Amino acid sequence: MAAKLAALTHRNVLKSLRNPDIVIFATAAPAAFALLFAFVFGSAMEMSGGAYRDFIVAGMLVQTILLTSTNTGIGLALDSKHGMMDRFRSLPVSPVSVVTARVNSDLLVNVVVVIILALVGLAMGWRIRTGPLEAAAGFGLLLLFAYALSWVSAWIGLKVRSPEVLSNVSMLVTLPLAFVSTAFVPTEGMPRPMRAAAEWNPVSAVVTGVRNLFGNVPEASPTSDVLPLQYPVIAGLLAILATLAIFVPLAARSYVTAHTR
Repeated sequence: MAAKLAALTHRNVLKSLRNPDIVIFATAAPAAFALLFAFVFGSAMEMSGGAYRDFIVAGMLVQTILLTSTNTGIGLALDSKHGMMDRFRSLPVSPVSVVTARVNSDLLVNVVVVIILALVGLAMGWRIRTGPLEAAAGFGLLLLFAYALSWVSAWIGLKVRSPEVLSNVSMLVTLPLAFVSTAFVPTEGMPRPMRAAAEWNPVSAVVTGVRNLFGNVPEASPTSDVLPLQYPVIAGLLAILATLAIFVPLAARSYVTAHTR
């Protein structure tokens, strides 16, 4: 099974390498947004220590992961549309291996995207203010979140009838998740219902956890009394584990049922 999984992952990696525009377009817009937020909107943000550039990078990294996670579903939907899934189904390969191979290859793409965006952040003045172990844990949390989101996208991609539908639906879901969170601004100034939604949003836990691990928390920032933001790394990991526990079997089951209809 491991050899088959490796072969399928290799096939998807080669497919991505032959389409470098995936990485280019996945990083160009987020890099432009990071510069826009840091140098335009950042001039209007008041944070102790002038830390908005540090504050914004974790949010941009997580927003980018939210957007690039849709590539998994789109890729599976395209394979299904072009008949590749029928070929895979005729082979002695377990359903979970086919989906896992796609998720694994997209994780490698996310590694490249995160590295490029981190370099952009360094160029605009962002700095990691903790040790190497904390920094590695921050990047690890980001990539685990990307891995979990790819499984969600895989399930949706196996459910929809065309890649265009997934592309349109994903924007309706990912943008509210990113903006109604702690990704770009603190929650203190939000209206009470929106603030509650932002504080319990799993994206907020991951962003705040990454921010803490990078040492990018503004000085004298208010302490939230909401449990996920008090222990954001733990809350983020629990959200990731719950997502995997739910969507890995759902995606594997959807792969089977999508080709027996």
